Amino acid sequence: MDEEALLLPLLRAYSPSGRERPAVLAFVRAARALGYSTAIDAVGNGIARRGRGRPSVMYLGHIDTVEGRLPVRSARGRVYGRGAVDAKGPLAAALLAGPRLSSPGEYRVVAAVEEEIDSRGARHLLRGHRPDAVIAGEPSGWDGVTVGYKGELQVEAVFAGPRTHFASAQPTAADRASSWLAAVRRSVEEAPGPTPFRTLGSKIVGWTSATVAGRETARVTVDFRLPPGRSTAELLAGLPQEGAPAAVRPRIRVEPLEVPPTNPVARALIGGIRRAGGRPTVWRKTGTSDLNLVAPAWRVPGAAYGPGEARLDHTNRESIAVAELARSVEVLRAALDELLATTGALRRSADGA
Repeated sequence: MDEEALLLPLLRAYSPSGRERPAVLAFVRAARALGYSTAIDAVGNGIARRGRGRPSVMYLGHIDTVEGRLPVRSARGRVYGRGAVDAKGPLAAALLAGPRLSSPGEYRVVAAVEEEIDSRGARHLLRGHRPDAVIAGEPSGWDGVTVGYKGELQVEAVFAGPRTHFASAQPTAADRASSWLAAVRRSVEEAPGPTPFRTLGSKIVGWTSATVAGRETARVTVDFRLPPGRSTAELLAGLPQEGAPAAVRPRIRVEPLEVPPTNPVARALIGGIRRAGGRPTVWRKTGTSDLNLVAPAWRVPGAAYGPGEARLDHTNRESIAVAELARSVEVLRAALDELLATTGALRRSADGA
């Protein structure tokens, strides 16, 4: 099975978060055709496995996409469709890398669900199998490795009170919400970091207001992106009190992550890129990934890797070059053979990763 033949059925199975089942079944069929043993777990994650025992390396991809169906097609050496970059292309590369591995041990490829919402699939995995190393399946380009992701804190602030006359001096619930948002913006802008990755950011992602039975309510949702060194607990505790929100409710909490580019996983991927004729680029990204959750919880070395241009994900131009997909398979195969051949090194590094 070649790269294009494997990827196209995955793309045709449209799978926005919460509706991944058809794509998971397509993933399982492709994995079985390549000789993997397969399963679908209790929350709907697709799991493909080759080999047994230790060391165990997991490629943790995700099968869900953002909303927005796109035509699936192949033209001029590129494959187009929702998920081609984020992140079915990386999953396809991970599956194709497995059948010809020469080292003993276990290799698992996971097509996780709901990464784009709340990482439900990855959170479920935390209670089960603990690998010795993890590669997160996210687009880095075939010659790039990602070693850092910002954290995320999304909160809903609620402002409520008696209805006020628009001609009075008394602020409305919406006025108080506006004042609070201005204070949030000032606090975020007070201490910019040296780079976007090391700078706290915020965006308003929702705002509603209503008057019912003589009471006004305004709700605003703010999404913060945290650099390494800032925790969600610290940020939550330090939110401005101006405007006196009746409640501030966390909706998403993901801690920032930065791993050493010398850790065994990043080092193996960088080596694989060099052996494939590339000049490695080490990325630190302003988004989040499932790596933020699993690497600290499992205390194992990790990094993120996958083909595709990250600037195309979540856009209507999402597509991937078949040649890039093929080169990433070569990189992954070399990196996995190195990781699976170094049981002792993986275990010694696990507590310090």
